Amino acid sequence: MQIGFEGISEPVWELARKAEELCREPFARIDENEEYNSQKVLAAFIKNGVSESHFVGSTGYGYGDRGRETLDAVFADAVGAEDALVRHNFVSGTHALATALFGVLRPGDTLLAIAGRPYDTLEEVIGLSGARGTGSLMDFGVHYDQVDLKEDASFDFEKIGEKAAGAKVVYLQRSRGYSLRKSLYLSDLEQAIRFVREKNPDAIIMVDNCYGEFVEKCEPTQVGADLMIGSLIKNPGGGIARTGGYIAGRRDLVELCANRLTAPGVGKEVGCTLGEMREMFLGLFFSPHVTAQALKTAVFAAAFYELAGFSVAPRYCDYRTDIIQSLCLQTPQRLVAFCQGIQKGSPVDSFVAPEPWDMPGYDSQVIMAAGAFTGGASIELSADAPLREPYAVWMQGGLTYSTAKIGVLLAAQSMLDEGMLSLS
Repeated sequence: MQIGFEGISEPVWELARKAEELCREPFARIDENEEYNSQKVLAAFIKNGVSESHFVGSTGYGYGDRGRETLDAVFADAVGAEDALVRHNFVSGTHALATALFGVLRPGDTLLAIAGRPYDTLEEVIGLSGARGTGSLMDFGVHYDQVDLKEDASFDFEKIGEKAAGAKVVYLQRSRGYSLRKSLYLSDLEQAIRFVREKNPDAIIMVDNCYGEFVEKCEPTQVGADLMIGSLIKNPGGGIARTGGYIAGRRDLVELCANRLTAPGVGKEVGCTLGEMREMFLGLFFSPHVTAQALKTAVFAAAFYELAGFSVAPRYCDYRTDIIQSLCLQTPQRLVAFCQGIQKGSPVDSFVAPEPWDMPGYDSQVIMAAGAFTGGASIELSADAPLREPYAVWMQGGLTYSTAKIGVLLAAQSMLDEGMLSLS
């Protein structure tokens, strides 16, 4: 049954019906993965004996915080890692990634990125952009090298083989950031990890796992990665965690990262949890379901806008490894109208009209639609893009498919009302 949602015209609804018909098979695959991952997470909760006492927050130093320690164990088991550092103290995925990099790299070491240039916000962390002397990795004497993906988005194994031997950390970014390459499947990551291991058995292989958690049936730590890092206001927070991030992987490396987050010799033993534990536990429990809702939203958007005549990546029928959907809108006017339409479908701040602005960490103006219960939460319906050619927008999230679909349709309606879209 369809309601006549105010502001959405019949031509838009008609195209939506056609798009949903195309989505039946991909939706079934998503449901299967959701059930598998939900049971995996439940098993981790049961194994570690989660109880109400674990939801009580601590203050001060946080010594002996059973909830903090149990959450680390539950998360590690859920993603197939030896250990995990799951903390509300991480302010973003970038912060968690920076903590991991500074935790394992030392002056004179080489950081090798083998999937091209990392996400925009890491450039200043590494020292690729921004002023000198701000405390970047390069400021501390860490060398940076890079191997770009080939034109078909496959790994350049010849060049990786030439450079891997001298690397302390080999870095892979699963999702694509503001690029139009395909995201890396777990099978891609596994192939690259095996190759690097052959060339340099001692290399620390690190994966930026943002947007990818619980999309496939396993995680990078289960295909050979030493560390994986992400944000709790994306997939693994389930739309419930209000802040935070995680680092998971080899126990010794997680401890080094904990030393960077707190202090050497202190590591994971301290860190008060205040009143955040219930939300982080509950968010992790809901994560596979909410991730599936976001995936369905992305698949529907891909089908709808492909039918509307736009280039999309991935396509609705493609196998997926993250929740990101890119739509090539071709003009800055369409891009702005799209984001403003997404905002109109938000449960929070729907009356706000986003505009492009100079966002810290980016070299172009960025427009961002993000009407969310948690500020900046990418697991909630959002859309953002730098204002640069080819004027593609990256959309992600959706706590429930049925409501996120409305945002997708309001974005189309916004362009239609401005004469930027034809559905005839």
